[in-house]
Amino acid sequence: MLVSYLLLTLFHTETAVLARPGGESIGCDDFLGSDKVVDKCGVCGGDNTGCQVVSGVFKHALTSLGYHRVVEIPQGATKINITEMHKSNNYLALRSRSGRSIINGNWAIDRPGKYEGGGTMFTYKRPNEISSTAGESFLAEGPTNEILDVYMIHQQPNPGVHYEYVIMGNNAISPQVPPHRRPGEPFNGQLEAEDRRLEDRDNRDKNQEKEDSHAEAPEVLTSASSHTQTFPVRHPDRFPAHRPDNLVPAAPQPPRRSRDHNWKQLGTTECSATCGKGSQYPIFRCVHRNTHEEVPESYCDSSMKPTPEEEPCNLFPCPAFWDIGEWSECSKTCGLGMQHRQVLCRQVYANRSLTVQPYRCQHLEKPETTSTCQLKICSEWQIRTDWTSCSVPCGVGQRTRDVKCVSNIGDVVDDEECNMKLRPNDIENCDVGPCAKSWFLTEWSDRCSAECGAGVRTRTVVCMTNHVSSLPLEGCGNNRPAETTPCDNGPCAGKVEWFSGSWSQCSVECGSGTQQREVICVRKNADIFEALDPYECSFLEKPPSQQACHLKPCGAKWFSTEWSMCSKSCQGGFRVREVRCLSDDMTPSSLCDPQLKPEERESCNPQDCVPEVDENCKDKYYNCNVVVQARLCVYNYYKTACCASCTRVANRHTGFLGSR
Repeated sequence: MLVSYLLLTLFHTETAVLARPGGESIGCDDFLGSDKVVDKCGVCGGDNTGCQVVSGVFKHALTSLGYHRVVEIPQGATKINITEMHKSNNYLALRSRSGRSIINGNWAIDRPGKYEGGGTMFTYKRPNEISSTAGESFLAEGPTNEILDVYMIHQQPNPGVHYEYVIMGNNAISPQVPPHRRPGEPFNGQLEAEDRRLEDRDNRDKNQEKEDSHAEAPEVLTSASSHTQTFPVRHPDRFPAHRPDNLVPAAPQPPRRSRDHNWKQLGTTECSATCGKGSQYPIFRCVHRNTHEEVPESYCDSSMKPTPEEEPCNLFPCPAFWDIGEWSECSKTCGLGMQHRQVLCRQVYANRSLTVQPYRCQHLEKPETTSTCQLKICSEWQIRTDWTSCSVPCGVGQRTRDVKCVSNIGDVVDDEECNMKLRPNDIENCDVGPCAKSWFLTEWSDRCSAECGAGVRTRTVVCMTNHVSSLPLEGCGNNRPAETTPCDNGPCAGKVEWFSGSWSQCSVECGSGTQQREVICVRKNADIFEALDPYECSFLEKPPSQQACHLKPCGAKWFSTEWSMCSKSCQGGFRVREVRCLSDDMTPSSLCDPQLKPEERESCNPQDCVPEVDENCKDKYYNCNVVVQARLCVYNYYKTACCASCTRVANRHTGFLGSR
């Protein structure tokens, strides 16, 4: 029976080799021209009914950081595929039900590669972080010999994990692979009687071998259809006159095996690992019994070849090493932040990577566990306009200005990209002064009150509110401007008498006003008047020195306030005053001549400013222009290290804003 199995194996091997050059495909049943393929259950020509495909997607929303179980892989599972649906900062982990960590256990992130666990080999993949959007995955052919659990190390929202594996059903058919089938099983539709005939023929071959160890090889059987067929013995260089078209000729056979040769161990394979427990296998060769000379393996009985058994080797532990985890996300989305990673001392033994005490790695420099990071330069606040004028002409109001968040390339972005704690105010209160009142004045009169000697000129002074209000006037304070000023048209002459000068012009050009005149005691000597003390004329009735006057109704007249302070102390500023048109009853009017309206604004302080030079503000580095171009002057370190450059830029920026 064993010989028949070996003959069939040899037949199928030769058939596969000889069939391929012809261009026809060989199916999984080893028949030329067959289109049968292995299904998911491993059954040649199967329809996937011999197994159960289990698949699903883990979509639970997770809130807490750490390990969360995704799915259980049962014992006997094959075709295992666990894959993240999108790339994320989460990690997949795998452990056995007994608690042994296989991949990414104990908060240590393993490198992509192959890891043994559950009786199969898992391939751990982590696609390129820049060029790929695919997530992590575990792949294994199986079958597993124990229950395994898949976990997710949750750090950010779960993108979904797809899982799939195959488990054999109760009616599953074992994979039909001809060279490895068990004796007695049906093969390609042939009956067990064929095996018995092959075994009988094999026994006859063995008897012939005893009689003549140098005879030709036994016949090679071919199976070209589902019918049981046997073919007569044929020798090398001898072919039948006719053979079926669907048969493939067999290759010449090697010399018959004899008892003069046997199998002998000649060394071992290389150890699979240089440390931490590897494995190796003995190497068996066919040699002559007497000379021990190595000969082709066909001289030995392949059924007698010992099965190589695994032998442990290099059992000593590997040197400890620092296992470096992945960097965490930067703690800040812009500017200088921090990122962390886990660094563990690990040692490999028995094909397992174990976490050990840190002192075992003391011969190595420990990698940094923290590092600074900067994803991009932060955006900064910029003041785009000066303050507006106060919203009210007096009292407390508000003023505004334009404040924008600007990126490092000069674009206006959302306010959230700037530090809201550092945002300059874009609105504030302003106090223009009390709304009570202001003094309004007319121009001085042109005519002196006395035709000779000392006299006065007059003007009108009015206390008014500087904006329209229904409140009664409450006074403008004690600093009332003078309504008269001295004037002198020269000395007078005459006898002792009260001398009355001519009446001055009316204090107002319209409406109710006053006129003054000078009344003095004089002595006239010829053409000379000598002023005397008033008591010298006390015997005379003194004429009045003031009277009311009313030239005409006013209708309206221009009034103005005092000039304000200059807006700048140097390099050109301006000052303002308020001008009002008032009627006879001192109420606002629109009847004044616009061409006679006094100016409300004029320039002042045109002299140049003397700049203040700070000797302590200097550049400490030669390349401070790079700091200015990168907009790093907002940071205190660069503002100090490149003080002069940063100050010049700030002054230019201030000048630009001020010119708007």
